[in-house]
Amino acid sequence: MRAKLGQNFLVDRNIAELEVKYADVSKNDVVLEIGPGNGVLTRILAENAKQVIAIELDRKLFENLKMDLPDNVELINDDAVKIDLDKLPRFNKIVSNLPFQISSPITFKILDYDFDLAVLIYQKEFAERLIAKPGSKDYSRLTVNVYYKAECEILRKIPKTCFSPVPKVDSAMVKIVKRDKPLFTVLSEDFFFNLTKELFMYRRKKIGTVLNKFLKLHVDDAPYIDNRVGDLSPEEIGELCNFLYKKFH
Repeated sequence: MRAKLGQNFLVDRNIAELEVKYADVSKNDVVLEIGPGNGVLTRILAENAKQVIAIELDRKLFENLKMDLPDNVELINDDAVKIDLDKLPRFNKIVSNLPFQISSPITFKILDYDFDLAVLIYQKEFAERLIAKPGSKDYSRLTVNVYYKAECEILRKIPKTCFSPVPKVDSAMVKIVKRDKPLFTVLSEDFFFNLTKELFMYRRKKIGTVLNKFLKLHVDDAPYIDNRVGDLSPEEIGELCNFLYKKFH
């Protein structure tokens, strides 16, 4: 079950302490932790925060944790991907060693919530996709969508030996700060996110080919029509989306 859930437990207390330090957790903060596992990070958060809300899907881990966590930890046995964050006690920071298999859905989920700061541990490859530049092999739909809503920074690489069982790849600690407002304007966020998803299914093809052949939009006057999808900046993708939205809505 735990392998299925992508759980590799953080066992290096120094790394957990660094997470809390980078997140600047204080007694004014209510912190969300997703996937507390064995509770190494949970206990350090509890020492520093006003309250910790920890969501653990694994029933056995939940039962083990609830026996000896501090009183300022609210432990919830639920699926963080499915839970309604707005129904939880109000939190302003997120600090977690994310189960690898839910990294993408959790990242998109939290970006719809109004938090101040997140410090998260991801697989190194996933973290590099978050900050990738246009034209690079790691540049993706994830990069564009996250860039639109937040600023990301890789704080440090973390050796796989800091986890148990030891995963096949190294990890990275990432700081995510929600933007007060997006860096560029789109006419419809739903249209922007949906079109970005479709475009990156053909990331090495030219915009004109994707729009006309694959998406059946039949346009010849769209901006960047001779550029490849993976070479467009997030701002340029936003411009293209606005053009298409006005043309077809």
